[in-house]
Amino acid sequence: MPNIALFPGDGVGPEVVAEGVKVLEATGSRFGIEFAFETLAIGGDALDRYSAPLRRDDIRAAGRADAALLGAVGGPKWDDVDSALRPERGLLQLRKALGLFANLRPVSVLPALAESSPLRPEIVAGVDLLVVRELTGGIYFGKPSRRWTSGRGRAAVDTLRYREDEIERVVRLAFELARGRRGKLASVDKSNVLQSSRLWREVADEVKADFPDVELEHVLVDAMAMHLIKSPSRFDVIVTENMFGDILTDEASVLPGSIGLLPSASLSAKPGAGTGTRYGLYEPIHGSAPDIAGTGRANPAGTILSAAMLLRWSLGLIEAAEAIERCVADAIAAGVRTPDMAEPGSPVDSTAEFGADVARRVAAA
Repeated sequence: MPNIALFPGDGVGPEVVAEGVKVLEATGSRFGIEFAFETLAIGGDALDRYSAPLRRDDIRAAGRADAALLGAVGGPKWDDVDSALRPERGLLQLRKALGLFANLRPVSVLPALAESSPLRPEIVAGVDLLVVRELTGGIYFGKPSRRWTSGRGRAAVDTLRYREDEIERVVRLAFELARGRRGKLASVDKSNVLQSSRLWREVADEVKADFPDVELEHVLVDAMAMHLIKSPSRFDVIVTENMFGDILTDEASVLPGSIGLLPSASLSAKPGAGTGTRYGLYEPIHGSAPDIAGTGRANPAGTILSAAMLLRWSLGLIEAAEAIERCVADAIAAGVRTPDMAEPGSPVDSTAEFGADVARRVAAA
């Protein structure tokens, strides 16, 4: 019986996680899988209840599970709390504690939504890329990180630090993923300026020797920002460091027409419950959207597709994962749309209605 830790979190998080669970349960019924779920607290929810954005007990519970599914964290309600207690700190702590070093963000454009992209349909046609972001190193975790006031005024410092072993493990994973796709890997850095990027590029070249069948391309981060808008379909797998990956994946999220569509997987080196799998934390890439929380307007597709990634990457249930992905695409093609996907004046479905439609399709698959 797979054990899944649930972190509903803040804003629309509880609503979209509920739909992810609904689809997982339908998938379990269809494929003979019984799931056990344990709900844990993170972010502002945990701060309000326990005066901390993440408790040690919940970290341990998540670590005992076979995988974890998360909604979203943060919101303006907690903007004025001490920086060490901000809801987002809970997510950073969870990633670090569970060793979630690689964040996978697939980006593809469904034909039914090609017209919804802010880019011309011919630019986004055929987009099917995977961004692999290093998740536990770099400027978000480097020390020193502080601010102070001197006689010359306010000052602050953040440290961008990488060790070669941190780079090697995420780059190697990206090569493995590229080998199983179209055999192309773009490594993104800023080696014309940063020492950390020069090391990144050196390590990537060294790992390349183990993957002669994969084409490696080095791309400066500013150039990649341009390429993602001008010619996104030419990329297969993209690997980069923490902050660059954070920015580039938010940029890439506009390609499909709605950020609510995109899932993600944060993987560790710890084995998963399935053969050849890894433990992971799965979540949509969107934020907590507190302005629409409780209105039924949130798009649960990113969470449902994150649940599909959970089945694939942590449980090894490929057929079940593919069924969910196919049913999400079929629902959208049939016109099932939350407000972010709907054309002006056309009918819209609520968060729960979208989840129920996908669950029904999975159960009948």
